[in-house]
Amino acid sequence: MKAFGVIMAIMVVVLLVGGIHRRVRKRRRGEVRAMLLGEEERTLLCEKVPLYARLPTGLQDKLEGLVQVFIHEIGFEPCGHLDEVTHEMQLRIASQACLLLLESGYDHFGRLRSVLVYPDAYQARDEMGVESIRLGESWRNGSVVLSWQSVRQGTRNPEDGRNVVLHEFAHQLDQFDGRGDGLPVLKSRGDYPEWAETMKASYQKLRARVERGARTVLDDYGATNPAEFFAVATETFFEKPRQLVKEHQGLYEQLKRFYGLDPLEWE
Repeated sequence: MKAFGVIMAIMVVVLLVGGIHRRVRKRRRGEVRAMLLGEEERTLLCEKVPLYARLPTGLQDKLEGLVQVFIHEIGFEPCGHLDEVTHEMQLRIASQACLLLLESGYDHFGRLRSVLVYPDAYQARDEMGVESIRLGESWRNGSVVLSWQSVRQGTRNPEDGRNVVLHEFAHQLDQFDGRGDGLPVLKSRGDYPEWAETMKASYQKLRARVERGARTVLDDYGATNPAEFFAVATETFFEKPRQLVKEHQGLYEQLKRFYGLDPLEWE
């Protein structure tokens, strides 16, 4: 009985410490979020990140707060021959990543702790030891890997439906529950049936078109599996909303509900 009492006491202390830590972190996030970007930083984003420039002023202000928290909490690590992840690079990456958080109900990316940045495409091995050239990756253990060249290309043409930052951070949201299966945590339990039905139908439609060699608004890579479909659909939702709603209206409506945003309103 004495040992049981000691164990219970330890558990109570752990819970109390954990609760205090969460409250402190929440308060600190609120303080950091209240710090808006400087004029030079805003100008940089308007020039280098077209999706930021299109946002209404109120959403820009909210995004800036999320960017501040992201840069404050997430470590940026240069890889390969990259000497440094500059503040400009951090801003350009964080502003696009946090676009996914803006009205989604998420205020962070779960287990994410670091963003690894290579200067360009890099070589990596999969779980089977097979090497391949990659532009980005999202890991469940708390890291996202990006090619800076691909990040720049993604913002250079904001209407081609290809954006490595949106793609990989969509995977992070999908992996929030530890799975990464194309089914992220939704706002309400009642949202799941319609989400599953719509995503399955749109995914199968894409696979059928790819098999026929037909052109589609969604990149063919989305036909790989449901997780890649969700990431590709997210890129297309933000960069080619008009084409997506025309070809996959149900999919567009699901993503609009999930992200709490309607990119058509920004055109």
